[in-house]
Amino acid sequence: MPQSLAQLPTVTTYRRLFAIGQFRVLFLARACSMVGVVVGSLALGTVMYDATDSPVLTALAMFGGPMVQLITSNFLLAASDLLRPRTALVVTGSVAAIVDALQLLPGLPWPARFGLVACVYVVSAATSGTAIALISDIVPTEAFVLGRATMNITVGGIQVIGNGIGALLLLVVAPVHLFAISAVALLAAVVVARIGLADHPPRARGPVAKRTRTVNRQLLRSPVIRPVLLMNWIPNGLIVGCEALYIPYAHGRAGYLFAATAAGMLTGDIVMGRFVTERFRQRTVVHLRLLLAAPFLLLAFRPPVPIAALLGVVAAFGYTGSLALQERLIQGVATDIKGQTFGLAGAGLAVGQAVGALLAGTVGQLIGPANGMTAMAVLSIAATCAIAPGLRRSNPQVRRSPTR
Repeated sequence: MPQSLAQLPTVTTYRRLFAIGQFRVLFLARACSMVGVVVGSLALGTVMYDATDSPVLTALAMFGGPMVQLITSNFLLAASDLLRPRTALVVTGSVAAIVDALQLLPGLPWPARFGLVACVYVVSAATSGTAIALISDIVPTEAFVLGRATMNITVGGIQVIGNGIGALLLLVVAPVHLFAISAVALLAAVVVARIGLADHPPRARGPVAKRTRTVNRQLLRSPVIRPVLLMNWIPNGLIVGCEALYIPYAHGRAGYLFAATAAGMLTGDIVMGRFVTERFRQRTVVHLRLLLAAPFLLLAFRPPVPIAALLGVVAAFGYTGSLALQERLIQGVATDIKGQTFGLAGAGLAVGQAVGALLAGTVGQLIGPANGMTAMAVLSIAATCAIAPGLRRSNPQVRRSPTR
């Protein structure tokens, strides 16, 4: 651990966390970036629907990125460790800002918009593990979960606020003009990162594609790390499938269900990130994954929307099991592959959520949204129970050699 971190007092509060200058900078850069992402996504979806009148193409434009990530993860994920972290963040933000600026071009055909979005996902997927790995570099070990949870809270809050402000702006400006706001926010994130972050060296060296395939293979074959990744991907993705059925279930009142889920996630991040011990987090990983699914079993009885929203709050608290799983990744892999590890974890999670949404839509079409959510919950519980025995090998209380 760097000397500067070793000299810090134990970081267990938000005040001490934000006393770390580098974390403040990363937090501000992340907040600016998320404003850009949220507003840009709203702009893209609105413009695409206006241009194509197609819900499928609109959804693909907004949520098809995981498929690009799936391809990229086989070739470029090692960039998260081979690039200097500050450089990676600056490059990613710059590309995203340039793409949003190009989206402002008048008369841009919708296939071109798809191509521009794909460019962003290629670059961001290649460096997707950079920010999380950097948190572990700039805060003491015991503060990693608090730092990660704080970032989660920021992301969730900005998603709610950003979408609300964006919706209001659409009442007075053309949808395409939101791209300008997004580009400015992303450029602000680039400036903050470039000026404020220290220039950390790369964690590793070597050819990107070869190292990506080698490390991915090692991680996925590791009896310690593979269950952690699977527990992060599969139960989570199946429950996101439940959320994909909120609109068919509640129609015009689905917004209450989405808001309730966001509230549960934010509450969980605050409680589990700030007020519980590492030992408690690790002991409750499986319980939280079961909690993520169990409330949805009651939707088979088709409760009214207020009751369904309450169930959504309780279930969403289970998402915080991801904090303990990320903690296990930090402690279970070598320093020189941390960035790629988190990149792979993020790419797999995004793909799992996309597949879960697609599966849930298919099941819901066949047996109805309420029964569809119940079926997805049963699958999630079954997946958690199947993965849980292997997860014991990654218990941080047991001393193990880092995975290489």
